[in-house]
Amino acid sequence: MNVVLVVKGMNCENCVRSVTGALEGLYGVEHVEAHLDAGKVNVRYDQSVIDLKTICDKIEEQGYDVVR
Repeated sequence: MNVVLVVKGMNCENCVRSVTGALEGLYGVEHVEAHLDAGKVNVRYDQSVIDLKTICDKIEEQGYDVVR
């Protein structure tokens, strides 16, 4: 499953690394690509292993807001 999430609060490359690193550490997440200029994060994941809520919660744990 592929999803594009709008993430508020990413304003530097450290933010991108924080979000990317947190998601890449989740079992079931296959690929993460964060776009600082667009404020979006592309995530490919196995929905039989992990759900979208868990992915969004992990981003929010890093201090960012996911527009749902």
